[in-house]
Amino acid sequence: MAVHWLQTGLAKRDLQDMEGALDALERAVAFSPTNPTAAFAYAQVRFETGREAVTAFERARALDPANPHLIRTYAAALAAEGDAARAQSILLDTLTQHPQWLDGHKGLATLRVAIGQRDSFDESYRRAIAALPGSLSLRLAHLHLLQTAQAWEEARTHLAQAHQALGPSRGLEVARVSIESESGGPLSRDPHLFDALKDWADPGLDLCRVRHALRLRNPEAALARAKPYVSTPQARLFWPYLSLCWRLLGDPAAPWLDGAATDYVRAIDLGLSAVELSQLADDLRALHTAQAPYLEQSVKGGTQTDRQLFFRPIPSIQQVRTKIQSAVAQYLASLPPPREGHPLLAPARDKPILFEGSWSVLLRAGGFHRVHTHPMGWISSALHIEMPDRAAAGPAPAGFLSYGEGPPELELGLGPTHQIAPKAGTLVLFPSTHWHRTVPIEAGERLSLAFDIRQPT
Repeated sequence: MAVHWLQTGLAKRDLQDMEGALDALERAVAFSPTNPTAAFAYAQVRFETGREAVTAFERARALDPANPHLIRTYAAALAAEGDAARAQSILLDTLTQHPQWLDGHKGLATLRVAIGQRDSFDESYRRAIAALPGSLSLRLAHLHLLQTAQAWEEARTHLAQAHQALGPSRGLEVARVSIESESGGPLSRDPHLFDALKDWADPGLDLCRVRHALRLRNPEAALARAKPYVSTPQARLFWPYLSLCWRLLGDPAAPWLDGAATDYVRAIDLGLSAVELSQLADDLRALHTAQAPYLEQSVKGGTQTDRQLFFRPIPSIQQVRTKIQSAVAQYLASLPPPREGHPLLAPARDKPILFEGSWSVLLRAGGFHRVHTHPMGWISSALHIEMPDRAAAGPAPAGFLSYGEGPPELELGLGPTHQIAPKAGTLVLFPSTHWHRTVPIEAGERLSLAFDIRQPT
């Protein structure tokens, strides 16, 4: 019986029926309280739905004390419930015993950034490297973290130390060219920067090559490097760059991919009343507990909630989730007929609507989203809940959603293809491959809700 309820709970979790999953997993634990898999799954779903989960994780950890995935999520639950000090202590103790636990290092660094301890966010990597100076994987993981944080000088310093300790290696050469290409240093426009790696094909390296070619004003070379990936699992990383290449070259494939201004970007009024919007705003603000956004996020001058927002059993959030699912179905039904090979139009549209992620963003004066795309999604969104009035936000287009501008660091000179003025209660849907950003607001606060729809398979 315990196996039945465990399998049922995991299946419901996969379908994002989180309340059904929690009920089934609670039954699994009741039938088999010493089953470590059931105990971990139950704790995990409690955490994912925003419930108190520390007690459940402690029971699960007693059954499986060496499980690294359990330890990392347990630490996240502790931090979420206000005990960041203990979360750090548990991660540090585990990392002392297992200094090459890369996920643990990343989890600790992410936690420290979120609680405002940016100055020491990579401390565990430094300690581990001091203990294991010959570990290439540790050094590469540390360098990747520093690049994500755009800590370029620290990255160069640690790269030089890695070279001194380990000698030359292909991994360190990849790190070097990535740092030099992306940091804006003197080699960022060197056409020969990647020559030593010309015989090595790798998706991450090729993405860096694409960006470097665009930075060198060579969209033909960028296109040749990106196009082979459209039929691979990495396609969604490269589609946005194909758009830039085709636009720069005046290729008719650009409108085929992106459509005209309103073909794929739609604004839908969800019909939320002022009372409903006010309650939703209060509930979302209560979830903004982080001191700073995570390193990978596009948020600047604000915060983003953690975990799947739509998994939380908060009435206002579940109400808007239902309205959103209906709006997404409406959006899908209004799209043009399927087109072979198109990242938005090719996937099947008759599958259940599942969320790849859902979150809320609170931007303060001067806050904005930098130019980005959503490579994990199929359809992306913005639902504005509260906006400062026009006088506080600043003259138009302050606060607007802006589409089509390429990453500013590439200096491509591409302006926006279109912009949308935000309106409380209006949901904007668009392809996840679209480049987009928000124009900074001058004063006040901007509260929004967003999500990605998972591509059907």
